[in-house]
Amino acid sequence: MKPVAHRLIPLLLLAFLSLTGPVHAASVFGPHAGQKLTGVSDNGTLEGFTNFAEATGKHPAILQTFHPWGNGLDIAYQRWQNAEVMPMLHISTADDETRAELITPQDIARGLGDDYLIEINQFFAEKNQRAFIRPLGEPNRCLNPYTAVSCSGVRRGGDHGSYWYRKAFQRIAVLTRGGLPTNQLDRKLNRLKMRKVNWGELPRPAAMPAAPVSLVWSVLPAGSPKTKGNWPANYWPGAQFVDWTGVDFYSDYPYWRDLNHFMRAKPWRSKPVALTEWGVAGGDHYTFVRQLFSWMNKRPRVRMFVYYRGFGGPEDRYNPYNYPASLQVLKNKLKDPDYVSWAYLHARAPAPTPAPTP
Repeated sequence: MKPVAHRLIPLLLLAFLSLTGPVHAASVFGPHAGQKLTGVSDNGTLEGFTNFAEATGKHPAILQTFHPWGNGLDIAYQRWQNAEVMPMLHISTADDETRAELITPQDIARGLGDDYLIEINQFFAEKNQRAFIRPLGEPNRCLNPYTAVSCSGVRRGGDHGSYWYRKAFQRIAVLTRGGLPTNQLDRKLNRLKMRKVNWGELPRPAAMPAAPVSLVWSVLPAGSPKTKGNWPANYWPGAQFVDWTGVDFYSDYPYWRDLNHFMRAKPWRSKPVALTEWGVAGGDHYTFVRQLFSWMNKRPRVRMFVYYRGFGGPEDRYNPYNYPASLQVLKNKLKDPDYVSWAYLHARAPAPTPAPTP
């Protein structure tokens, strides 16, 4: 760890205080113009984070944690605090061990998972913790349970159609953000043609608190498979439900034309872009790292990039330590001060404003 004096740098303070104006439930939490947030995926241990920070010479601003639907946040929160980061919470509907589907997109849209969304809202509101929420990432990857298209290119339909994905994302955004009297939340959901909030056994409060969360919608740049009904736009939930648009890009699938096409797409052209996952896999592709940094530097809309480092040991094809030349290029590139670290300084939001009364 760096000494405290080294991390209390005024420039970092300015970078995060000049985000997007007053903090509210739909803030971007992005860096100063011309800067980009650095990040890394969470392998479940603080040691994994610190080792990566030491290897790259940069303390990442973001730690992306992958959770199955319904997973508690207390253990991850301790890791986020110890790592001194802003969290990005990726939510999947696949069980970590069995990969069985825990809830369908249609069930989410119909309110059968509202207890978990309420828990997320209350957790980040009570902790006053700024966080990026990345629900159901890579919906156009056929191996994910919430995708609308099978690996054979056939539309799954039913409760897994792209319509239900879009409605599920909308509901996740509305409830995790909160910040409205509950009767207004019900009316908002009704306008979206969805059922009112399902409080289940929980007491119905007068209002939901405004959680300082930022919603990240993320896809593959084209689709896997590339077929009708599986393009990114098929899963776009609408600008009002998205704070960041995200895309994943790896060295073993370096389809730059698809990536550039994604960047030019009209529906999310006004949104800041995050490389929600990027990395080297299957070989020491150090030229890919150089190309990607060059690509990012030419595109000011790209304001965050999160390295995916995998979960396993030396046999993991995403393990960055298997690719020393790529790791060295990454370390050299991250020396640029415009790549922002130590976001923990501003992970706490200002004192929250009480939710409006009905």
